Amino acid sequence: MRATVLHAPGDVRVEDRPKAALQQPTDAVIRTVATCVCGSDLWDYRGINEVAGPTPGGHEYVGIVEEVGSEVATVKPGQLVVGSFFASDNTCPNCANGYQTNCLHREFVGGCQAEYVRVPLADGTLVQVPGDVAEEHIPSLLACSDVMGTGWYAAVAAQVKPGDTVAVVGDGAVGLCAVIAARELGATRIIAMSRHASRQQLAREFGATGIVAERGADGAARVKELTGGIGADAVLECVGNPESMRQALHSTRPGGNVCFVGVPHGVQIDGEELFFSHVALRGGPAPVRAYLPDLIERVLDGRINPGKVFDLELPLEQAAEGYRAMDERRAIKTLLRP
Repeated sequence: MRATVLHAPGDVRVEDRPKAALQQPTDAVIRTVATCVCGSDLWDYRGINEVAGPTPGGHEYVGIVEEVGSEVATVKPGQLVVGSFFASDNTCPNCANGYQTNCLHREFVGGCQAEYVRVPLADGTLVQVPGDVAEEHIPSLLACSDVMGTGWYAAVAAQVKPGDTVAVVGDGAVGLCAVIAARELGATRIIAMSRHASRQQLAREFGATGIVAERGADGAARVKELTGGIGADAVLECVGNPESMRQALHSTRPGGNVCFVGVPHGVQIDGEELFFSHVALRGGPAPVRAYLPDLIERVLDGRINPGKVFDLELPLEQAAEGYRAMDERRAIKTLLRP
């Protein structure tokens, strides 16, 4: 099968790899309908994360079940399915508490920028998409496998509720999806922090009521100014660097909540500062599996259209250009068609 492989920073190739196959009786193999490049893939691509050797790329997928192991009961060949980037049994105590990405038996689902993908713990990981699915829904269903689910977790974990003022730090795909989530959960005021006109426009389309272009201390000061000197009820941090985290914490009102879903790189939090801020902080890998049934329903009903974050679509063979376009900020997110 054809699949992407990262050989070194900036060096993505599409190569022949062994076709994905069942390894455990709880596995499924899917034929990928669509996959994509994630912002977190760029940490490796840019050499910020060390890559020990040639590494298959991608962790987002929507596809058709090709084969299932002998113990798989809830999905079957021919079904269109979406799953999370972490496989989970969906039955352990951590899963029951809504944190499937901390499943006691979790396994990362990597190598998804490929024609076929092996999905472990298929019963607990994959969700069937019901009915006949229109082609127009495929990008949004793909978004649900990570960025929409991650944006949703950011809003849920920050306890966004009707009437809230929410600030979103980061205008990548996750940040834009977090705007959708805040709107769906009833936030009255949604401030998108973005310096890019095209992303500002999409944020407004998704539900942002205001834009703050300033960054860092200036960005936080602007949020405070817009909220009468108090700060936002909830701030959704969707980047993962020290500046974005400081901006998030300083934009939040006393008693407010920050959820950080950008994978942290070099982030350090001063305990005394956090103590006296009265800001609650929660983050981690989004338990996408917990939200998939609801998000799929919202997509199919037309309530949300997160697939609009894909502003570049390429065949899998041109994946290297998809990475370059995102690295150079010529694209928000690249969809790949095997």
